[in-house]
Amino acid sequence: MKSIAVSSVVIALLVLGGCSSKEVVLDTETTEAITSSTVQEVKAVETETVTAEESIVNSNTNSLSHMSMSDIESELSTVYFDFDKFSISSKAESKITKAAELGKTGASAYNLKLEGNCDEWGSDEYNFALGLKRASSVKKALVAEGIDASRISMVSYGESNPVCEDKTQDCYSKNRRVDFKLLP
Repeated sequence: MKSIAVSSVVIALLVLGGCSSKEVVLDTETTEAITSSTVQEVKAVETETVTAEESIVNSNTNSLSHMSMSDIESELSTVYFDFDKFSISSKAESKITKAAELGKTGASAYNLKLEGNCDEWGSDEYNFALGLKRASSVKKALVAEGIDASRISMVSYGESNPVCEDKTQDCYSKNRRVDFKLLP
Protein backbone atom coordinates (compact mmCIF):
# COMPACT_ATOMS: atom_id res chain seq x y z
CA MET A 1 0.00 0.00 0.00
CA LYS A 2 2.89 2.34 0.79
CA SER A 3 4.48 1.56 -2.58
CA ILE A 4 1.23 2.48 -4.35
CA ALA A 5 1.07 5.80 -2.47
CA VAL A 6 4.73 6.60 -3.19
CA SER A 7 4.43 5.68 -6.86
CA SER A 8 1.23 7.77 -7.13
CA VAL A 9 3.03 10.79 -5.69
CA VAL A 10 5.98 10.31 -8.07
CA ILE A 11 3.67 9.97 -11.09
CA ALA A 12 1.68 13.05 -10.00
CA LEU A 13 4.89 15.09 -9.70
CA LEU A 14 6.04 13.99 -13.15
CA VAL A 15 2.68 14.81 -14.74
CA LEU A 16 2.28 18.15 -12.99
CA GLY A 17 5.94 19.11 -13.35
CA GLY A 18 6.05 18.53 -17.09
CA CYS A 19 9.08 18.93 -19.25
CA SER A 20 10.51 22.18 -20.55
CA SER A 21 10.58 22.54 -24.32
CA LYS A 22 13.74 24.68 -24.13
CA GLU A 23 17.09 23.41 -23.07
CA VAL A 24 18.40 25.97 -20.59
CA VAL A 25 22.14 26.27 -20.40
CA LEU A 26 23.44 29.37 -18.62
CA ASP A 27 26.99 30.36 -18.08
CA THR A 28 27.93 32.71 -15.24
CA GLU A 29 28.43 35.70 -17.56
CA THR A 30 24.92 35.36 -18.99
CA THR A 31 23.38 34.88 -15.55
CA GLU A 32 25.14 37.93 -14.15
CA ALA A 33 24.11 40.05 -17.14
CA ILE A 34 20.46 39.02 -16.85
CA THR A 35 20.31 39.63 -13.13
CA SER A 36 22.22 42.91 -13.15
CA SER A 37 20.06 45.94 -12.54
CA THR A 38 22.14 48.68 -14.08
CA VAL A 39 20.34 51.59 -15.67
CA GLN A 40 21.51 52.88 -19.02
CA GLU A 41 20.91 56.37 -20.33
CA VAL A 42 20.77 57.48 -23.94
CA LYS A 43 23.47 60.06 -24.48
CA ALA A 44 22.45 63.50 -25.63
CA VAL A 45 22.66 64.25 -29.33
CA GLU A 46 24.83 67.21 -30.30
CA THR A 47 23.08 69.72 -32.56
CA GLU A 48 24.52 72.02 -35.19
CA THR A 49 22.83 74.90 -37.00
CA VAL A 50 23.32 75.03 -40.76
CA THR A 51 22.43 78.10 -42.81
CA ALA A 52 20.61 77.83 -46.12
CA GLU A 53 23.79 78.71 -48.01
CA GLU A 54 25.73 75.91 -46.29
CA SER A 55 23.16 73.21 -46.83
CA ILE A 56 23.49 70.75 -49.69
CA VAL A 57 20.35 69.18 -51.06
CA ASN A 58 20.95 65.59 -52.11
CA SER A 59 19.23 64.41 -55.30
CA ASN A 60 18.21 61.23 -53.40
CA THR A 61 16.28 63.40 -50.92
CA ASN A 62 14.24 64.97 -53.72
CA SER A 63 13.44 61.59 -55.24
CA LEU A 64 12.17 60.24 -51.91
CA SER A 65 8.95 62.25 -52.15
CA HIS A 66 7.94 60.11 -55.16
CA MET A 67 8.78 56.74 -53.57
CA SER A 68 6.13 54.33 -52.37
CA MET A 69 5.71 53.44 -48.71
CA SER A 70 7.31 50.00 -49.18
CA ASP A 71 10.28 51.53 -51.05
CA ILE A 72 10.91 54.03 -48.25
CA GLU A 73 10.51 51.28 -45.63
CA SER A 74 13.16 49.20 -47.39
CA GLU A 75 15.59 52.12 -46.98
CA LEU A 76 15.18 52.05 -43.18
CA SER A 77 17.95 49.96 -41.58
CA THR A 78 17.42 47.75 -38.56
CA VAL A 79 19.15 48.94 -35.38
CA TYR A 80 21.00 46.17 -33.50
CA PHE A 81 21.86 46.03 -29.79
CA ASP A 82 24.39 44.26 -27.61
CA PHE A 83 23.36 41.50 -25.20
CA ASP A 84 21.13 42.81 -22.39
CA LYS A 85 21.59 46.43 -23.56
CA PHE A 86 19.29 49.14 -24.79
CA SER A 87 21.81 51.91 -25.33
CA ILE A 88 22.46 53.00 -28.89
CA SER A 89 25.90 52.09 -30.18
CA SER A 90 28.02 54.36 -32.35
CA LYS A 91 27.33 52.03 -35.30
CA ALA A 92 23.58 52.52 -34.86
CA GLU A 93 23.75 56.32 -34.69
CA SER A 94 24.26 56.63 -38.45
CA LYS A 95 21.28 54.35 -39.10
CA ILE A 96 19.10 56.51 -36.85
CA THR A 97 20.33 59.69 -38.56
CA LYS A 98 19.43 58.21 -41.95
CA ALA A 99 16.01 57.13 -40.64
CA ALA A 100 15.41 60.65 -39.31
CA GLU A 101 16.33 62.15 -42.70
CA LEU A 102 13.89 59.76 -44.40
CA GLY A 103 11.27 60.64 -41.78
CA LYS A 104 11.62 64.35 -42.54
CA THR A 105 11.54 63.96 -46.33
CA GLY A 106 10.01 61.00 -48.16
CA ALA A 107 8.28 59.49 -45.14
CA SER A 108 6.92 62.76 -43.76
CA ALA A 109 3.36 61.72 -44.65
CA TYR A 110 3.64 58.49 -42.66
CA ASN A 111 3.80 57.54 -39.01
CA LEU A 112 6.62 55.34 -37.78
CA LYS A 113 6.28 52.17 -35.71
CA LEU A 114 9.34 50.95 -33.80
CA GLU A 115 9.34 47.19 -33.11
CA GLY A 116 11.60 46.14 -30.22
CA ASN A 117 12.91 42.55 -30.29
CA CYS A 118 15.13 40.36 -28.09
CA ASP A 119 16.94 37.05 -28.20
CA GLU A 120 15.59 34.08 -26.25
CA TRP A 121 17.65 34.68 -23.07
CA GLY A 122 15.65 35.89 -20.08
CA SER A 123 12.04 35.52 -19.05
CA ASP A 124 9.18 36.58 -21.32
CA GLU A 125 8.39 39.54 -19.05
CA TYR A 126 12.03 40.67 -18.99
CA ASN A 127 12.35 40.44 -22.78
CA PHE A 128 9.12 42.38 -23.40
CA ALA A 129 10.41 45.15 -21.11
CA LEU A 130 13.85 45.12 -22.76
CA GLY A 131 12.30 45.28 -26.24
CA LEU A 132 10.27 48.31 -25.18
CA LYS A 133 13.38 49.98 -23.70
CA ARG A 134 15.21 49.43 -26.99
CA ALA A 135 12.34 50.95 -28.98
CA SER A 136 12.20 53.86 -26.53
CA SER A 137 15.93 54.54 -26.97
CA VAL A 138 15.49 54.71 -30.73
CA LYS A 139 12.44 56.96 -30.33
CA LYS A 140 14.39 59.38 -28.12
CA ALA A 141 17.19 59.51 -30.67
CA LEU A 142 14.75 60.14 -33.55
CA VAL A 143 13.03 62.92 -31.58
CA ALA A 144 16.46 64.45 -30.88
CA GLU A 145 17.06 64.36 -34.67
CA GLY A 146 13.87 66.37 -35.28
CA ILE A 147 11.11 63.79 -35.79
CA ASP A 148 7.83 64.70 -34.07
CA ALA A 149 7.23 62.29 -31.16
CA SER A 150 3.51 62.09 -31.97
CA ARG A 151 4.40 60.35 -35.28
CA ILE A 152 6.23 57.51 -33.51
CA SER A 153 4.60 54.50 -31.87
CA MET A 154 6.38 51.61 -30.17
CA VAL A 155 5.71 47.93 -29.66
CA SER A 156 7.75 45.17 -28.07
CA TYR A 157 7.67 41.63 -29.39
CA GLY A 158 10.15 40.37 -26.80
CA GLU A 159 11.56 37.07 -28.03
CA SER A 160 8.43 36.11 -30.02
CA ASN A 161 9.54 37.53 -33.39
CA PRO A 162 12.98 36.03 -34.18
CA VAL A 163 14.60 36.44 -37.58
CA CYS A 164 17.03 33.61 -36.82
CA GLU A 165 16.40 30.48 -34.74
CA ASP A 166 19.82 28.81 -34.68
CA LYS A 167 21.42 28.33 -31.27
CA THR A 168 24.51 30.42 -32.03
CA GLN A 169 25.80 33.78 -30.77
CA ASP A 170 25.63 35.22 -34.29
CA CYS A 171 21.98 34.24 -34.55
CA TYR A 172 21.15 35.64 -31.09
CA SER A 173 22.72 38.97 -32.09
CA LYS A 174 20.42 39.20 -35.14
CA ASN A 175 17.38 38.95 -32.87
CA ARG A 176 18.44 41.84 -30.58
CA ARG A 177 17.05 44.65 -32.72
CA VAL A 178 14.56 47.42 -33.42
CA ASP A 179 12.80 47.31 -36.79
CA PHE A 180 11.17 50.32 -38.48
CA LYS A 181 7.71 50.07 -40.03
CA LEU A 182 5.77 52.85 -41.74
CA LEU A 183 2.09 53.36 -41.02
CA PRO A 184 -0.29 55.35 -43.26
